[in-house]
Amino acid sequence: MDGGYFITRERLRERVLTDDGTRIQMLTGPRQVGKTTLLLELVRDFGARAIYRAADVEEVATPGWWSIQWEHALRLARTGKTLLIVDEIHSMPHWARVVKVAYDEVCREQLPLQIVISGSAALPLTTGARNELAGRFELLTLRHWTAWDISQAFHLPPDEAAEVYIRYGAFPGELTRRHDYARWREYILQAILDPALNRDLLLLDHIQKPALLRQINSIASAQPGEIISLQKLAAMLLEKGTLPTIAHYLAVLGEAYLLATLDKYSEREMRRRASPPKLVPLSNAFLTAYSDSEPPTAAQDPKRWGHWLENACLAAAVNTGYQVSYWREEPHEVDMVVMGHGGRWAVEIKSGGFSLHDLHGLMAFVARYREFRPLIIGEEANRTAAERAGIDFLRWQDYLLNGFPP
Repeated sequence: MDGGYFITRERLRERVLTDDGTRIQMLTGPRQVGKTTLLLELVRDFGARAIYRAADVEEVATPGWWSIQWEHALRLARTGKTLLIVDEIHSMPHWARVVKVAYDEVCREQLPLQIVISGSAALPLTTGARNELAGRFELLTLRHWTAWDISQAFHLPPDEAAEVYIRYGAFPGELTRRHDYARWREYILQAILDPALNRDLLLLDHIQKPALLRQINSIASAQPGEIISLQKLAAMLLEKGTLPTIAHYLAVLGEAYLLATLDKYSEREMRRRASPPKLVPLSNAFLTAYSDSEPPTAAQDPKRWGHWLENACLAAAVNTGYQVSYWREEPHEVDMVVMGHGGRWAVEIKSGGFSLHDLHGLMAFVARYREFRPLIIGEEANRTAAERAGIDFLRWQDYLLNGFPP
């Protein structure tokens, strides 16, 4: 699948090695997906001509810290091509204004200095860039790892990597300890969710109710892939909030790479906006974090496995950069409507067997919207049933590893 760790690494490396410094390279993405590891690999490529600094340390607040780093970079750039990387830059006071001044100085002197900045807090990072650095940067997002990334990095058989993706998500840091469920769950909570919800997003001035934000995220993670109206969501919250506040916080969670809110597919924008969203945690690791029991298997807990499988498939499409929605016209429903570089697909995700009756929603949709191809993602045992219905079929393992068919 497009958009994983290894593909993003090659894209950034190509940009840095071939670019003449006319654009700042901005790398963003969720916590703990390997942004710093990727940047340190670039440092090794450049050797002594690379400067790496982390901005989330106490020294950054010291007067003159940035001036010292910048003068060092300028001296080196005056002797040849140089790479300056500032990691977690959103932690640095007035970072966008500082980087703008630095970039403009590089342009005036026409120095071969490539600036790369990174951060985990998407909203403050991209908002600052749009406000201060317009026209001066290129954005590259390292999203959640794919099942293929897991297979490659941990030398797992592909089908096993796809199952791990569903049961544990794809954060690489502690994946080898996934069999110790309590330890794995604690890692997701303390190293990823707690910093994201209690630190990164609180950098935003308009998060007035952090407890409400956390509750919305926990409810969504406990009901993956569910269509929930804002009114119903409001009734489930312990801390009350207005519907506009809830809608805004859902969008904030999306910008933080935690949660996607899928609209209903419709050619009419008003109908899309008026429909309840389908809530999709962007890593199944979040389902693990908010669950009291160990991740399900198809054999032991088929109903719960079905929900986790659907969420994993939806999240994979969103993380790859597809435009993803759902469709529902009572009594019919389609799990996933996808548009992107791989084509247009109407997708049903089936964890178990199915009959022709179960496909009425899919067939009704493609009869109305003929530009979409119908697809069933499911178990290999159900391939024949799909082919008899004249519908394309893809094993869920193959989809999570390789994406949609050509």
